[in-house]
Order: sequence, then structure tokens, then C-alpha cells
Amino acid sequence: MMMRGREVVPVMDPGTGTGTGTVGLKKKGTGSRSWLLVDDSGQETVLDVDKYEIMHRVQIHARDLRIIDPLLSYPSTIMGRERAIVLNLEHIKAIITSEEILLRDPSDENVTPVVEELRRRLKPMDGNREDQREEKDSNVQHDIETTEEDESPFEFRALEVALEAICSFLAARTLELETAVYPALDMLTSKISSRNLDRVRKLKSQMTRLTARVQKVRDELEQLLDDDDDMADLYLSRKLAGASPVSGSGAASWFLASPTIGSKISRASRASIATVRGDENDVEELEMLLEAYFMQIDGTFNKLTTLREYIENTEDYINIQLDNHRNQLIQLELFLSSGTVCLSIYSLIAAIFGMNIPYSWNHEHGYMFKWVVIGSGIFCAVFFIFIISYARFKGLVGS
Repeated sequence: MMMRGREVVPVMDPGTGTGTGTVGLKKKGTGSRSWLLVDDSGQETVLDVDKYEIMHRVQIHARDLRIIDPLLSYPSTIMGRERAIVLNLEHIKAIITSEEILLRDPSDENVTPVVEELRRRLKPMDGNREDQREEKDSNVQHDIETTEEDESPFEFRALEVALEAICSFLAARTLELETAVYPALDMLTSKISSRNLDRVRKLKSQMTRLTARVQKVRDELEQLLDDDDDMADLYLSRKLAGASPVSGSGAASWFLASPTIGSKISRASRASIATVRGDENDVEELEMLLEAYFMQIDGTFNKLTTLREYIENTEDYINIQLDNHRNQLIQLELFLSSGTVCLSIYSLIAAIFGMNIPYSWNHEHGYMFKWVVIGSGIFCAVFFIFIISYARFKGLVGS
């Protein structure tokens, strides 16, 4: 069944021998088996096949296919194999060869932008040359960029689309998080409440998870940039051309005899062609590509680092405020305790004079009651002032 350049390959039912005809069928415990295949001419094909057919098609091992299994949790990985690149970048799980790319779960909303970008960059170029000439007359600059883009090997163009998509996705998530975090922190600073604290706690958890995701992608790119051998493994066109039994002047005749390889090498970059001639250590083109997206993902990581520092500074400020309130409560408790001690002394004097003990000066000395009350009050007040002054002198309370 053909659908405008797309081919749906149905899954055969072993019991009835008929196809289910359903794209994106999911088996129990195996996840979606739907793949989108885009070749180097821009043609799209929707495949619904099992893992064994994929392994046979791209010639990779089962352990490599497990890396892009959506049911398993693997860190971000870009691995070069003999005839394919295994790509696992967050939701982008793909297998890239020198002439096609297979995307897993193309119906996923996060994978849709990658598919659209692949359609734009890998659209068929041979069937509309007249339109290209008119476009060239109207927009020369656009044609120059397209020509430069077409010179790159297919695997690099597909890899660039995936890296651009994942970097843009993570940058967008970071921007959304920044938009939510800064107002929440400002609100918490102005008013410390359980609601604001819970809101900041949730945002901090989101930031921690996003930082871990960004760091995984960043570490993978950094590891590739630090190892020339790993980058050389990603040159699929180079390895395909290097595997041909020709060298030197014999290469031209062999390329003409093999239209598939000849067209592939004609689209390869100058660095790849130089490699076919013997410069096997030249990874400058791929290094420039990875370096550009490493800088982009590193910028996103730095934004998250800055955001984390802002959150930590706000937490420190909140803790300082809480400590200050706690100190004020302690000072208030000190004042109340000192006043209680002084009142206890005053009550002790009153209790002594209130006892029913006979003594001689209890009669005809009524004025003594007044002086005892006044003297006891003055003594307690002076004693209270002495305690507070001593506390201020020792720095126990603020001045």
C-alpha cells in the first residue's frame, strides 16, 4: 500500500498469514515496532518490523539495539559501528547508515520536529531541477547554503538534524524552567509560606532532572571530541569507500562502474574524499560539527548552573532570614525569662511578709509596708536592667 511516497509494511500474523495493516503496533512488553526510514534522496518509508529485521538490515548487534529500546533506560549515546551509527539522545532514538536513517516511534510528538527537519534537508533534489534554477535566480544565498549542506555526507546531515533537535529541545525546556523559577523565587523572598516553599521545591526537582539530562548529552559530545578514533568511527562513507578494492587512479573507474557508491562519494565532503585518498586521521569536519553543538549544549548547561546557583543563593538568604527570626525569638525569650526571675524575687518578698509570724515591729510601724513594697520593686527593676545590660555586654542580644 503506497501513501504519497510512504510505504507501510504490515506485520504478518503467523496464525492467519494475513497482515494487520496497522502502523505503530505495540506488542506486550516489547514497545512500539514502528520505524520511519528516510533515505538519502528524501524518500520516506514507514516500517513495522521486529528487531531481528532491523539488526539484519543495518548489521548491528542486539546489545546495540537495546540502547535505543524505549522500554529500557540508557544514557545518551552516540556510537559508531562498522556500517551504522547508533543514536540515543533523550527521545531521539535512531540508526543512521551511509544512505538512510531509521527513526524509532516517528508518531511521538517530540520526534515530529526531527521528521519535519529531515524532510526539509533531505528532500529529493533530482526531480525538480527547473524549480531549483528558478530558486537560484531569486535567492542566490539560499542556494549557496544548500550546496554547502549537500556536500556533507548523509550520515553527517542526519546526525546534525538529531543534534540540532535535541539541543533546541533542551534549550526550550531550560527557557521554560527559567521563566517559572525566577518569579517563584522572588515571591518566596518577599513572603515565606508553605505554598511558596512547595512551589520552589517542585521547580528545583525539575531543574535537577533537566540538568542531569543536559549533562548526559554534553558529556557524550565531550567524550567524542576527546577521542579521534571514536569520531573516525562515525565516518560511514569513508569506511564504505575505503572498503572498495581500488586506490589511486583506479578509484575513478570503479566509482563510475558503481552508481550507488559513485553518487554517494560525489556528495561527500572534501574532507571525506581526502580521507579516501589516505588521510584516515582527518576528523576536522565532524569535529567542527560536534564542537558547534557542544558549545550550544554547554551554553544550556551553564544556564542551568546559573539557575541552580540562584536557587542556592535564595535558599541561603531564606535560611539567614529564618535564623534572624529565630534569634529574635531567643532574645524575646531571654527578656521574658529575666522578667520572670525578677517577679519571682518580688513575690518571694511579699510571701515572706505575708506569713503569720509574730514579731515586735509588726505593730505601730504601718509605714514599713510602703517602703518594703517600693524598695522591693526598685530592687527587682534594677536587677532586670542589670541582666539585660550584661547580656548586651556579652553580645547575647542585639543593641
